Amino acid sequence: MKFGTKAIHAGIEPDPTTGAIMTPIYQTSTYVQESPGKHKGYEYARTQNPTRTVLQNNLAALENGKHGICYSSGLGATDAILKLFKPGDEIITSNDLYGGTYRIMVRVFQEFGLKFKFVDLSNPANLDGLITPATKMVWIETPTNPLLRLVDIAAIAASTKPHNIKLVVDNTFASPYLQNPLDLGADIVMHSVTKYLGGHSDTVMGAIILNDDETAQQLAFIQNACGAVPGPQDCFLVLRGIKTLHVRMQRHCENAMKVAQYLQQHPKVSQVYYPGLESHIGHELAKKQMRGFGGMLSFELKGDSYPEAVRVMESFEVFSLGESLGGVESLCTHPASMTHASIPKEERIKNGLKDTLIRLSVGIEDVEDLIQDLGQAIN
Repeated sequence: MKFGTKAIHAGIEPDPTTGAIMTPIYQTSTYVQESPGKHKGYEYARTQNPTRTVLQNNLAALENGKHGICYSSGLGATDAILKLFKPGDEIITSNDLYGGTYRIMVRVFQEFGLKFKFVDLSNPANLDGLITPATKMVWIETPTNPLLRLVDIAAIAASTKPHNIKLVVDNTFASPYLQNPLDLGADIVMHSVTKYLGGHSDTVMGAIILNDDETAQQLAFIQNACGAVPGPQDCFLVLRGIKTLHVRMQRHCENAMKVAQYLQQHPKVSQVYYPGLESHIGHELAKKQMRGFGGMLSFELKGDSYPEAVRVMESFEVFSLGESLGGVESLCTHPASMTHASIPKEERIKNGLKDTLIRLSVGIEDVEDLIQDLGQAIN
């Protein structure tokens, strides 16, 4: 199947009892057994739920993976991955990454003995020399949040494979429509399903997709043992959202390109971060490993004035100021005080994230209205 067909049909069958074309919401906590231990494949809803099973199979198909596991949030999925490791294990990760990922690594798992190295992996050569016998995982985002840097997945995989190091890719910004990390050598793909996969700002969920049977069993055990599972209503909403993922992403990409081009020529804008622009340092890599450039971009104003940046964000009429991304509506976010506030300011500045950076999640509205809104807010 091609992607659009998979989004609508992969892993999804009409309900066998009624013929309902939409997967039912199995709103139940338990399942009746014929005899102790003799059941129809479902025993308790934390462990399995039929609505969740269909979604997991659908997500696995979209990422060209064998196993899909859904969690109550993207950080629930991240938590499960980090629980694969033991005190003393070392993890190398991108230094430009979602603030919540940094927080759970440094403020939670570092306290339990995991070791973390944060490095600029937009240059794969930076990984050389950092790998030690204790290194068990490399974690990357591409494009990164919020500076839209590109990381060469295949090049990083070429460094991790010989050492049997797991390569995890947070694919949230790209979505499976634009990028499939497993095909490029990654071992595990993580998504904040809340974002593009759900697509309608009405659900919080995370997911992991992978091919390795043993690791999938470990993650399923952690999911059941620790309990970070999504409810069936949320699974139903995401299944519905995924059916339009391909057409939504096409519009997100088209709109974001036009918005980026508009901002690039605006006299009051000093810098635009969008991999679709030829001026972007990762443009050629984006063309190589992605099928489009996505709906996310960030920009800075000339003068680097924090009060001016705040004034612009307060002046939007179509863009809404709020955390999150990937919904059909356009959002504006201030990373320094919102999504990345948990990263110390000195670390943010060192990594290139200024307090004046404005991040846009470009929605699927009429792009002329989005550009007009940007113009009136900036001017």
